Amino acid sequence: MTRESFEAVVVGCGPGGAAAAATLARNGVETLVLERGVEAGSKNVSGGLIYAEESSPYTIDDLFPGFREAATERPVTEYYLHNVAGRQVKTFDVTQLHEHDTEWSDAVLRRRMDSWLADRVHEMTAETGGGLLTEVRVNGLLRDGGEIVGVTCDELDPIEADLIVAADGVNSELARDAGLMDWEEPEEWFQGVKAVVDVPPEEIDDSFDVGPDEGAAHLFSGDLFGDARGGGFVYTNRDSLSIGTVFHLDSVVETRAEPHELLDALLTHPALGEWLPDEYTEREYSAKLVPDSKKVAHRSPHRDRLVLVGDAAGQMQAQGPIIKGMNHAVTAGALAAEAYVEARSRGDSGLSGELYERKLNDEGVMGKLRPRRYELVRQVGEHDALADVLDTVTRSPVGRLGVRALGDRLERLYSSAFLATMVPDTKTPYVTLPTVIAEELGAPVVEENDVEPPSLEERIGELTYNTDVGNPHIELIDDSIEASGTAVTACPVSAKEFGGGCYREERVGTNGGEQRVVSLDTQPCVECGTCAIVADTEWEHPRGGKGVAFDEG
Repeated sequence: MTRESFEAVVVGCGPGGAAAAATLARNGVETLVLERGVEAGSKNVSGGLIYAEESSPYTIDDLFPGFREAATERPVTEYYLHNVAGRQVKTFDVTQLHEHDTEWSDAVLRRRMDSWLADRVHEMTAETGGGLLTEVRVNGLLRDGGEIVGVTCDELDPIEADLIVAADGVNSELARDAGLMDWEEPEEWFQGVKAVVDVPPEEIDDSFDVGPDEGAAHLFSGDLFGDARGGGFVYTNRDSLSIGTVFHLDSVVETRAEPHELLDALLTHPALGEWLPDEYTEREYSAKLVPDSKKVAHRSPHRDRLVLVGDAAGQMQAQGPIIKGMNHAVTAGALAAEAYVEARSRGDSGLSGELYERKLNDEGVMGKLRPRRYELVRQVGEHDALADVLDTVTRSPVGRLGVRALGDRLERLYSSAFLATMVPDTKTPYVTLPTVIAEELGAPVVEENDVEPPSLEERIGELTYNTDVGNPHIELIDDSIEASGTAVTACPVSAKEFGGGCYREERVGTNGGEQRVVSLDTQPCVECGTCAIVADTEWEHPRGGKGVAFDEG
């Protein structure tokens, strides 16, 4: 078998892969970067805010000078949390939490950001004998005598490397192939859905009361999403808003909530009336899975020559109002590269994985991703019986009295980084407590919101696809409602009574009777991976350059 060979192969050119490749190239390591999209960022979706933490050994602007000026949207200078009960809203200013351990934070759109990073990465890696190739899907790991020694691709011959960096996202096929991550438990994942909405810069400045070089982030929780555990966000870009919702996937499954309807509940709430233009225009609808690092951030993200970084390693921090992912991917990517360079200098590149794991711990990354205080709270606070009692007490007269007694002191509690890392994954902090806070302390919203969001059909019809005819990337193994019916409601481009998405429910005649089954059409797929967890499918990425291509991300 013909094989290519490089010192290092980086799979994926998002922020984690870019950080790894840049650090390797700066140290003279021959590095090949393989990107599945037609352009870096075309397969990527984020909320999204990128942080530079004061405590981090690496920030993205350190690795890529000029990054903020060229690749980001607006600095986030204000951060608010809105507790909602109907039209009643109580807002907390949690900018103090946002600024904790923060050097800076900017809103970003992934297509623009990642493509800019990719240009820098290609220049740097080309100087060491490597480079960046797009439209290449890495489909698995190359093994020799059972040991991981490289990668296999749809479009290229197998490639050997002394270091393989899997920065291929939350749906990482390399992490699964290595047995380091799986898609077995819905409670270990979030699902995010987002709309990018056209708003002129001067209208953003005026309605959010910010300057041209300032921006705001607004989070939402309470009863506007029913009983689903999660919340919504609004982030200001240069000339658009990123508006989205993020929910625990098991909650979406249990409540049979439809992702596009959760998004619409936010878009049409009166609280957004002052920010949205009279002529509402969505540039793009998108979705992705998000790992819950508290549960899945891999404590030992390496095997043989393979290391995992970013979402592929579950390195996404979502703890109360703390939402950080891309900065941890950057740090992890750079640390993985640093570990390889150090191991190589010792004459044993096989030590890279162990050194990387040690650096993640020594630099405090794992402490942020998997805080011990959450582990302690989880053992008690997420026990069903106790969670139900706490929820009942919160809604009771006693709980309401406590909320009124605390009053504006609740704002300080919500602004505590210490307390944020202890928030249990139950209905109380996401739905019940915010609703009670709004009912007891909030004021009615006086604005009106006349926005009519596009239909699901219109949204998926506006996306760009390059369908790989004859090579579907999803196979439905069991089409029964019992095995795969949840995909009909949980899939962001599918819904009950809608026939245009990936999954739909049908009735077919069998042996003189009738049976409810699920059918599949992968053409409108946004490749979020939701159905790989909630349905009985065989799921892989489309071949290089195929499938959906996001213009905003």
